[in-house]
Amino acid sequence: MTQPLFLVDAFTAEPFAGNPAAVCLLEPGAGGLPGGAQGPDPAWMQRVATEMNLSETAFLRPGPEPGVYGLRWFTPTVEVELCGHATLASAHVLWSEGRAGAGEPIRFATASGPLAARPGPDGTIWLDFPATPAEPVSPPPGLVEALGAGAPRWVGRGRFDYLVELEDEAAVRDLAPDLRRLGRLTPGSVGVIVTAAAGGRDGYDFVSRCFAPAAGIDEDPVTGSAHCTLGPFWAGRLGRDELTGFQASARGGLVQVRPAGDRVELGGRAVTVLRGQLVA
Repeated sequence: MTQPLFLVDAFTAEPFAGNPAAVCLLEPGAGGLPGGAQGPDPAWMQRVATEMNLSETAFLRPGPEPGVYGLRWFTPTVEVELCGHATLASAHVLWSEGRAGAGEPIRFATASGPLAARPGPDGTIWLDFPATPAEPVSPPPGLVEALGAGAPRWVGRGRFDYLVELEDEAAVRDLAPDLRRLGRLTPGSVGVIVTAAAGGRDGYDFVSRCFAPAAGIDEDPVTGSAHCTLGPFWAGRLGRDELTGFQASARGGLVQVRPAGDRVELGGRAVTVLRGQLVA
């Protein structure tokens, strides 16, 4: 059985920017929801993700009710518990391919619990995600040296990642970490988010970059899940509940953020750049 496969650039309205994600639609005969006894073979999904060689490949399976889908995410090397850009890409595919009703919200059953997506009136897709605020910690030995940015202003640890605040936007943009060393310091799928307040230009409030070499992602182009940590952090710093972050990778992308208690709304756009069939 072939499976529809899409390549979608997320957190951008232009092709070849933002963060590319592969989205595989598992047809009804391809297994159950994540965690179910008849779920799709994780080893097969991992092989597909390795073949795609993108920061994330998403697998969607229709759920027991209309508008509900099982959703799992894989990097080239591991399955992860939360991914923003591949969820945004998945919602975009479901609406643009007519798999979900136009204008109707979509619910996802995931390893991080129920997630939701809804379309905005201006083409923005809004995701309802769990907040993952960071608490201050002492950096693990070698982390600061591996980043190579000098003394950080603040270091914390969220559910999935370390969060490191640097002195200014230029320090984030110019960062050239030792990725091999960083990977040894952050086992599993733990990543490192570096961030700073924006320099007062281009309409965004803070900048960030994200590194997860231990999970097979040297630098993630635009990381939705990181903004579940960045949103609460900068809302507290700046005293605002609506923010825009720019992820300053080579591709770059904007993420709108609305922290609200233990949840965070993430907003962004997406564009399909490839449609095909997975035959293996």
